[in-house]
Amino acid sequence: MKPDTILAQAGSRRDANTGAISMPVHLSVAFQHPALGQSTGFDYSRTGNPTRQALEQTVAEYEGGAKALAFSSGLAAIDAVMRLFSHGDAIVVTEDIYGGTFRLFEQFGRPLNLRFLYVDTSDTGAVDRALRSPGVKGLFVELPTNPLLKVADLAALGKLAQARNILYIVDNTFLTAAACRPFDYGADITVYSATKYLGGHNDVLGGIAAAKSDELGERLAYLQNATGAVLGPFESWLLLRSLKTLPLRLKKHEENALIVAEFLNRHPKVKNLHYPGLVSDPGHAVLSGQSGSFGGMIAFEVDSRARVEHILASVKVFMFAESLGGTESLVTFPVVQTHAAFDADTLARLGLTDCLLRLSIGLEDADDLLNDLSAVLD
Repeated sequence: MKPDTILAQAGSRRDANTGAISMPVHLSVAFQHPALGQSTGFDYSRTGNPTRQALEQTVAEYEGGAKALAFSSGLAAIDAVMRLFSHGDAIVVTEDIYGGTFRLFEQFGRPLNLRFLYVDTSDTGAVDRALRSPGVKGLFVELPTNPLLKVADLAALGKLAQARNILYIVDNTFLTAAACRPFDYGADITVYSATKYLGGHNDVLGGIAAAKSDELGERLAYLQNATGAVLGPFESWLLLRSLKTLPLRLKKHEENALIVAEFLNRHPKVKNLHYPGLVSDPGHAVLSGQSGSFGGMIAFEVDSRARVEHILASVKVFMFAESLGGTESLVTFPVVQTHAAFDADTLARLGLTDCLLRLSIGLEDADDLLNDLSAVLD
């Protein structure tokens, strides 16, 4: 089946006893064995649950991979991927990465003697040089980056990683496989905060790690079971429900985002606008060649911290909140919210100022979004 059909029928045809169109929620923790030495395929819900399995198999098929694992959060999924590396390994990482991922790597990876080399992954040459460093075993890329929306050339980086036998991981949270399939560009693993666009309704916390190969998939499955940060059956059902409308939602997110970005691009009080859907954006050409969507995320700066505080206190349609990817439009202040784990010098070097705001554009009427922004900017 084609990708949109896979999602439209996510979880269907899995209950032969009743013919249920919607995948049932299997809340049972334990499963009865037919006899000694026999199993229905399910023994204990941490190891495997029918509802979670339906989600994982749907995502694996949609991603074009061998196996997908559903975790209790996006960070739990990234933590499992981090555990694939060994004492002394180095990993090249996107420098303006989500603050929670940075905290995980710095506070929990470094004590395991993992080394993290942060580079601008939109600069292929910089990545190439970093990959030549001693002991590099992994490349971890966000596409686009959070919050500056820089765009890496996935295919070019895939060739570099393959040439050096380096594990290539792409955090595809902002675009999803509805827009971009990193496995087509050489990635070995994709990770998601499923809380965001995959869930899409701000009502479920979850994470996904998908593997291109059976071998990597089995290693991740072992880590998922051993560490226990699995997604519950009801949350798995919520994600199955949400996947059915993902392509439709993403189109509307992008449509609204382009309208908002064009408005902000013309506004005299907005500077340093970041949205790869604009032809003027440095990442536009690269992303248009590897993604069917530019996504629904925008970042921009205003002239002062005081104006930031005015905007956050005065918006009526946008909501001041940290998450993204839901039906509701949100505004976030990265330096005090999503990227509080970065020290002041790193924030300054990356250009994450106290005048920078990030917008997650939702599914509202675009005129309401423009009127809200116009009111708080003027």
